[in-house]
Amino acid sequence: MTGRTTIGAIALAISLAGIAAAQAFDEAKYPDWRGQWTRLPNPKVITNPSWDPNQNEGRAQQPPLTPEYQKIFEASLADQEAGGAGLDRDLICMTAGTPRMMNVYSTMEIVMLPDTTYLLLGTFNDMRRIFTDGRDWSEPIIPSYAGYSIGKWIDEDGDGRYDVLEIETRGFRGLRTLDSTSIPLHENNKSIVKERVYSDKANKNLRHDEITIIDDAFTRPWTVIKDYRRSPAARPVWGESTCIETNQHIFLGGEHYMLSADGLLMPAKKDQPPPDLRYFKQSGK
Repeated sequence: MTGRTTIGAIALAISLAGIAAAQAFDEAKYPDWRGQWTRLPNPKVITNPSWDPNQNEGRAQQPPLTPEYQKIFEASLADQEAGGAGLDRDLICMTAGTPRMMNVYSTMEIVMLPDTTYLLLGTFNDMRRIFTDGRDWSEPIIPSYAGYSIGKWIDEDGDGRYDVLEIETRGFRGLRTLDSTSIPLHENNKSIVKERVYSDKANKNLRHDEITIIDDAFTRPWTVIKDYRRSPAARPVWGESTCIETNQHIFLGGEHYMLSADGLLMPAKKDQPPPDLRYFKQSGK
């Protein structure tokens, strides 16, 4: 009987804690970021989405790369110009990771809870989890493509309502690049990504993400501002992009190949040698 009483007391305590947490989350203090968000294209830029939305992809981005990583970038571009993939791995449906997923290739939804804010991306069903419970960097981090994000809400104008979400993300694994032309990040994965997310002062249906990357592949921190717009639809359509079902790109032995329409392996580049077939029995001629 005592055991049942104890279990009942614990269950009641958990229930009351949940109610208290819900009551502590005053929705009126937070910006209204509900709904479906998509990338706001720049009409002056042909190759959307580029990492810097004000510049076309490739060399026009002028990334502040060290000489070593500029060579890696140039080699990737040259391979793509020859028909290869370069460093781009989204061709085989790998997650873009942070910060590239903030290019928002399809849709984004923002879910705000008392201790955590979630960014739900339609492409690959990616998700970012941003902890806003006051924790610091003493927590152990398991490296991931999305990274480990700690956020802080800020009331900049002192009106009792939060205006800005500041985010810092660390704890990455790679390979990660910044767009489809594969601007590289350092292989040591020690990137620090800092963001300031805020609503447009003139239009509540526009939102901005000021992203600063600190990375050993760069000669200096690199800052760009991404713009997103909210769908006016009361019940927007939420699609998904898994990539797997229609993907024709294959990587074997570090080389990029293609599948033909009849499902056979074919080269992606002119005069490309076939993959190593040592584990297959070769038919004699």
